[in-house]
Amino acid sequence: MDEVAHAAGVSRQGLYLQFANKEELFRKTLEHSLNNQLNAAVAALARQDGLEVRLIAACDAWSGRFVGSLGSDAADLMCASTSRAGTTLTHYEAEFELALTRAIADSPLNGFCTTAGLCPADLARTLHATARGLKQSSASREEFVKGMTVAARMFCTPLKQRR
Repeated sequence: MDEVAHAAGVSRQGLYLQFANKEELFRKTLEHSLNNQLNAAVAALARQDGLEVRLIAACDAWSGRFVGSLGSDAADLMCASTSRAGTTLTHYEAEFELALTRAIADSPLNGFCTTAGLCPADLARTLHATARGLKQSSASREEFVKGMTVAARMFCTPLKQRR
């Protein structure tokens, strides 16, 4: 808490006036970060680019932005965030999948889903799972984006073939 207070330019007591304890500080920081990630992903999905580009950008904003940039304590931090965040992480992950679902449903890919006996939420869950896996296994953000490009292209290729 001393390091956080110093970095924020406040006293330790001042920090405790804002946050009751370390857990509350952690939870609020996590909420702030997840909210920023979600807003960036939603903004990427709202762009006027093609669907493939928007899906890649959204997954990068949600999962890829920290790949390769975190230190050796990242695994410990992720474990702590999962156990201490309660339903916060689950809520934001569901919101991200909903944003992906809406983008897919509002695109020509929705017609392909219907033909294939799928729904947009199926594709959204699969893209999100792919992003989570690539986040854990990629050595760099570039590698993450390359993997997401493969996944998004696999989904979007039927659209290109229909033209």
